[in-house]
Amino acid sequence: MKIRVFLAFLLVSALMAGTASAQSVISENVKIYAAAVVKDPLTAIAADYEKATGNTVTLVFDTAGATAQRFQADPQAALLITTVPLIRDAESTGALRDGTSTVLGSTVAAVAVPPKSAKPDVSSPEKLKAALLAAKRIAVSDPARGATVGTHFMKVIEALGVKDEVLRKTTFAPDGIATMRLVLDEGVDLGVSQSSEILQASPDAMAGPFPKEFALTTDFSLWHRNNMSPAVKNFVAVLTGPAGHGKLAAEGILPPAAR
Repeated sequence: MKIRVFLAFLLVSALMAGTASAQSVISENVKIYAAAVVKDPLTAIAADYEKATGNTVTLVFDTAGATAQRFQADPQAALLITTVPLIRDAESTGALRDGTSTVLGSTVAAVAVPPKSAKPDVSSPEKLKAALLAAKRIAVSDPARGATVGTHFMKVIEALGVKDEVLRKTTFAPDGIATMRLVLDEGVDLGVSQSSEILQASPDAMAGPFPKEFALTTDFSLWHRNNMSPAVKNFVAVLTGPAGHGKLAAEGILPPAAR
């Protein structure tokens, strides 16, 4: 009888240990701060990863600049996706250290309009200027929050000599996703955003990229610490592998090899 009780005790202990071990495997959370430009593909990649591994992924999206700042301020953050220059600057100042960056892809600055509206020709500086002046309402991500396209847009309207006229009718959105929401849901005449943000919101909203004189191509990279947990390492492998690049490319993020 004592032997049976002892064996039963061992069996229960083994089961409890196995359950605890399984819980520790599936309980890790991978927290990622990412520029809004990759929202749709990254959300899809994270969902597939969660189903395959049992781990969870927390995604925080913002402008490129705000994303970098929030990542640095969060000790729980595991991965950062933002522009290559921001990562390089942070590495040079020591704000990011003991880590590795990998280029994920590129986007271009572009113009969006409500899908059912006539698409303006923005293929030259003169035509872009005319489109900006003709629009009654304009939306762009806020340069004060570190928006890459918003910062570039300020330089463009300055160079075109229409800064005062354009700013009077411009709404600064928190990020590119919010910019496209204003275009699609509130009928703002013209939005300026990353090409991928436009395509992810509605391919029919794309009017065209900025003219070559004002072209802006932005490279985005993934940054992670060299000392990664297995869960983070697995996510990085998925994101930077063929499946990850495929999802990014399908949502308008130009693969590095295509540059």
